[in-house]
Amino acid sequence: MQRYFLEMAYLGTRYVGWQSQPNGISIQIELEKALSTVIRENISVTGAGRTDAGVHASFYVAHFDSVRTDLHADSKLINSLNELLPNDIAVLNIHPVKPDAHARFSTISRTYRYTISRCKDPFSTGTSYLYRGNLDVEKMQIAADKLTQYRDFKCFSKTGSDVKTFICTLYFAKWETIGSKLVFTIKADRFLRNMVRAIVGTLLDVGRERITPEEFAGIIEARNRSLAGTSSPPEGLSLIAIEYPGDIYLE
Repeated sequence: MQRYFLEMAYLGTRYVGWQSQPNGISIQIELEKALSTVIRENISVTGAGRTDAGVHASFYVAHFDSVRTDLHADSKLINSLNELLPNDIAVLNIHPVKPDAHARFSTISRTYRYTISRCKDPFSTGTSYLYRGNLDVEKMQIAADKLTQYRDFKCFSKTGSDVKTFICTLYFAKWETIGSKLVFTIKADRFLRNMVRAIVGTLLDVGRERITPEEFAGIIEARNRSLAGTSSPPEGLSLIAIEYPGDIYLE
C-alpha cells in the first residue's frame, strides 16, 4: 500500500463540516466518493482536522492509502477528481509520503485567517463576516499580542471537547486592514475545537470596548469558556496553511 497526501480547497458553506456526520453532507464524504470512483478502490481518507459547519479552507490536507503506487504520476487524476467533485471542492495536488505520515498528527503548524467586511460586498458574501459597527483595532491588536504569552487556552475551547490537553503554542496573531476588510491571521502548532472563532469573538469585544486588553488576558488566565466572548460566525473563517516536515514526502 502507498500512502498519499492530497491537497485541496473548499468552501464550507453547504457542508456540516469536514468530518462525516449523519445529519448532513460533509467534505470527507464527497472526497471519499470521488476517490473511490476514480481510483476504483474503497478509499477512506483522514483529514488534517475538523473544520466546523460553514468554515472554509483554501488549503487542506487529507491522507489515504492505495494499492496503486503511481497515482502522483497520473496526469489525469486531479482533473478526473475535480470533474466528479462539486464546484465548491477542488483537489490541488497529490504527493506520495512515508507510510507513517499522518495528515493530522504530523503537522508542524496551521494558519487560519478570519475576514471581516466593514461594508456590504456581494463578492465576499459567504466568505466574510459583515460587521458595520465601530471597532478599536489598535486595542484589538494589543490584546492579540498577549496571546503568544500564554499556552493554556481552555477558555477558548468548545465546552465538552474531548481533548487531553489545552496547551497550544501560538506563533503570531495579527490584525490587518486590507481595503474595506479587517483580516485576522493566527498561526499555532495546534488549535482547539472552535478556538479561533472564540478568540475572534472575544477580540471583537475588546474592539467594541466591552472589555480591555488586560481583561482579555485575565480571561485566558481564568481558563473559563463562559468568560470569553461569543464565537464569531463561521463564514469568516478559513484554514489557509498547514506545514509538515519535509522528510515525510517521497518526491
